[in-house]
Amino acid sequence: MRKWETFQDLRRSRSASIGLALIALVLLVALAGPALAPHDPLRPAPLERLKGPSAEHLFGTDSLGRDIFSRVIHGARISLLIGLISVSISLLPGTLLGLLAGYFGGRADSLIMRLMDMLLAFPAILLAIFITAILGPSLPNTMVAVGIVYVPHYARIVRASVLALKEQLFVQAIAHLGGGHGRILGRHILPNALPPIIVYATLGMGTAVLQAAALGFLGLGAQPPQPEWGAMLSEGRQYIQIAPHVAAFPGAAILVLVLGFNLFGDGLRDALDPSLRSV
Repeated sequence: MRKWETFQDLRRSRSASIGLALIALVLLVALAGPALAPHDPLRPAPLERLKGPSAEHLFGTDSLGRDIFSRVIHGARISLLIGLISVSISLLPGTLLGLLAGYFGGRADSLIMRLMDMLLAFPAILLAIFITAILGPSLPNTMVAVGIVYVPHYARIVRASVLALKEQLFVQAIAHLGGGHGRILGRHILPNALPPIIVYATLGMGTAVLQAAALGFLGLGAQPPQPEWGAMLSEGRQYIQIAPHVAAFPGAAILVLVLGFNLFGDGLRDALDPSLRSV
């Protein structure tokens, strides 16, 4: 019954519907990329450099004459992959650390959370730059860096949920009946702690895409000639006055995807939080 109510609230949410439509649009473009792209995204054509939007090149061409429309389409795959892998890297260890810290408390809690506080002391983008600089600029290292940066966020969210859940009567009853720690955590606490994790992971997809684009803009993310939106945006800033389309379309693509995840995450939060559900 509760799941059905959640689904109905999610379906009635305008922000969730718009966000899901934007995500689905980008996902469809990513899946059908080779079929939709009219040109090779990596093939330079010096004689066609910095041409404006036209029937042949819908988004115009960049400084090397490459078709921006084709590069934006192929870049959708990279951005979705960045979001998925980065969130997975932060979600799994963050959830595990949060479960251990919240459930066992004591020294384990103090040690884990002080480590998380140390990571949170650095601004997210500066810590991501630091990690990427150590590992080396590349797309895989960008995903690792963004994932590590957001581990503390998941750890704190999960810990807060566990602290509240372990005081519930049903959890205490299971413990008194001889339920082991693994059973209590895996079968009773974790399933009930999933709603805030799911919401934050959805919002985290948009944040990861934005952070990766920022690293790409700084030259620390995907390296040329990969059609990554942040790197394309960085290239376009040099021609913002004479050819604004070079930066405008990759920037618009980032906007659409991040906005989609944020809107869907907001709608999901409202649907999963009982205190926000309309009576």
